[in-house]
Amino acid sequence: MSTRARTGGAPLLDALAAEARNVRAATVRMAHDGRTPHVGSALSCTDILVALYFHAMRIDPAAPSGDDDRFIMSKGHGCMSYYATLAARGYFPPDLLATYAQDGSCLAEHPGLTGVAGIDVATGSLGHGLAVGAGAALARALDGRGGRTFVLLSDGECNEGSVWEAAMFAAGRRLDRLIAIVDYNKWQAMGRSDEVTALAPLAAKWEAFGWATRELDGHDLGAIVGALDAVPFTAGSPSAIVAHTVKGKGVSFMENDLEWHYRPPNDDDLARALAEIHGRGR
Repeated sequence: MSTRARTGGAPLLDALAAEARNVRAATVRMAHDGRTPHVGSALSCTDILVALYFHAMRIDPAAPSGDDDRFIMSKGHGCMSYYATLAARGYFPPDLLATYAQDGSCLAEHPGLTGVAGIDVATGSLGHGLAVGAGAALARALDGRGGRTFVLLSDGECNEGSVWEAAMFAAGRRLDRLIAIVDYNKWQAMGRSDEVTALAPLAAKWEAFGWATRELDGHDLGAIVGALDAVPFTAGSPSAIVAHTVKGKGVSFMENDLEWHYRPPNDDDLARALAEIHGRGR
């Protein structure tokens, strides 16, 4: 599927699940070929990215406009699945994915302003994406332009005070076309995210900062689609989706294992992962 999914019900969810499998396969292949870390972080947000780009977001890769929905990948270290999603959606040829993390490639280990269609914010230094998104949403409102702004954050990123400054600002300015999605996979670089800082209860924190908030299973495509179709949840308030996910989702030996925050797949890992992704469905 190379265009936006327009059907509903089971056909839509089946199409999205197929796209998610393809994105996961491309992701583990990039991690293997590029010998890079963060494959677990990329896999945990795959279903969210696919639901956004193949259903929820109002975009036209062939003829972008200033009123299109905008996406900011604040958790830039998960960019392999982001690149794979953009390629599948038609922003650039899928063959370009083979250059990921190679010398001179425009597909770096974190998204940058290197001329890749579909990316207009350099991310990877955590804690900045929501502030950029809030500024973009405010600019659109002041200019009277359409379009929504979606920002994908990691849970560990929510340790950063800049996230909560941006959250207060967005609520104060009533930016109800701003949507934050937290990939709550429960891990960050040095351990469990709820143990590194007192992150839980995360949804209650977003609500306390003035955001209309929903929690859901971040791998349940029906739940994700339902939430994205419902934003803004409350008129005059920004929306937050706390998506409970599994690090390494879709590859059993990577799931919920911090090792895959750092370790690239070797040849055997790649073969096993691709066999699982293409063989068992969802």
